Amino acid sequence: MKRYALQNLMTWKKGKKRKPLLVYGARQVGKTWLMEEFGKTNFPDYVIMNIEKNERIANVFNSTLNPQEIVTALEMETRKKITKDTLIILDEIQACPRAITSLKYFCEDLPEYPVIAAGSLLGVSIHQGLSFPVGKVESMYMYPMTFCEFLDALGEKKLCELINSHDFKMINIFKDKIITYLKTYFYVGGMPEVVKNYVENKDFQEVRKIQNRILSDYKQDFSNHIPKDIRPQVTKLWDSIPRQLAKENKKFIYSEIENTKARTKEYEPALEWLKDSGLIYQIMRLSKPALPIKAYQEYNNFKLFMSDIGLLSAKSDLDIRTLLEGSKVFTEFKGAITEQFVLQELISAQNIDIAYWANEAGRAEVDFVIQVNSQVIPLEVKAGINLKAKSLNVYKEKFNPDTLIRTSLADYKKSDNLIDIPLYMVEQISKIYDF
Repeated sequence: MKRYALQNLMTWKKGKKRKPLLVYGARQVGKTWLMEEFGKTNFPDYVIMNIEKNERIANVFNSTLNPQEIVTALEMETRKKITKDTLIILDEIQACPRAITSLKYFCEDLPEYPVIAAGSLLGVSIHQGLSFPVGKVESMYMYPMTFCEFLDALGEKKLCELINSHDFKMINIFKDKIITYLKTYFYVGGMPEVVKNYVENKDFQEVRKIQNRILSDYKQDFSNHIPKDIRPQVTKLWDSIPRQLAKENKKFIYSEIENTKARTKEYEPALEWLKDSGLIYQIMRLSKPALPIKAYQEYNNFKLFMSDIGLLSAKSDLDIRTLLEGSKVFTEFKGAITEQFVLQELISAQNIDIAYWANEAGRAEVDFVIQVNSQVIPLEVKAGINLKAKSLNVYKEKFNPDTLIRTSLADYKKSDNLIDIPLYMVEQISKIYDF
């Protein structure tokens, strides 16, 4: 399967002042596969070491931070000669904090040696007070497969190229086919193992089994890696996400986690753990849509989404029959799955800051407000082809924005300052209109 993140790794390799690279991302989004594929296709040789599984190598890091000594130990363990043309891959690096510290010395003393490190709980480890080599590493975030990557995996590279071409006349001719695949993506999602199984077998029951197993693995992580004092809160918060997204007002409310008067302070550590592990996205409400939007986020008002649309579908028990009933999949759970899709595509596009807006009365809400370069743009998500956008009109009257975007199953259209963008083109949002 093709992952577009490979291009980011190639850019990193060519960098004149390349530093060791840290790859973040939730468990099972494909970090290990990506690093190995990069090693196979772009280097004469590579070595990979899972530090969590290899206690001997972990002890090497605990006894020395000298990169040359570490390289010698890796040579002995892998029985391979390591040179400056060998890619060194350190997987699950968070299992040994000193291994992360060692990246500083690889940067300073052996900068010619290419080193990539990754870990599914890397973000958690770093935010728990780990000594981090600031300024000595580069970083990259790994996400589930996008809709276009999904099409590519299915052998529909030409459809993906068509979407990227912005040839709207031709896109309209093939839109029914694209939308059929989009409905499938809403169910299958972007976890690589799930996508691979679907590509090979086209079996939705198998898809759901794998998704449920991944969700079970996540729960096992809760038991193995979370401090006991916050473990119950993490589980309850995690389990409440689909239910809270199914509300008309999708604002996350702590007291609705278990239908009791849950206190914010009681659940904040759980929220941070889930965020740092890459399992959820937190989208803040804006007090006003001004630059930079990060300065106007209200940290006590937010929505929570999961990392992958397929896992949300599984956790919500979305029935396979929903895929077969017209456009019902787009409107299920009050459009929550469609919002999840839009958010994933926006996040994967990168360099886009994301929030949402709602008025004080709570009667008008714009699903997302995005910042692209120096533009702040409201983005309304419509789950079907009904394009009535009362909240977008309220926003327009209050703030008079230069540009408004609405995304739905309708065709591309630009009218005055309102741009309609098809759902399946959301990843292209910053390219469709020249911000």
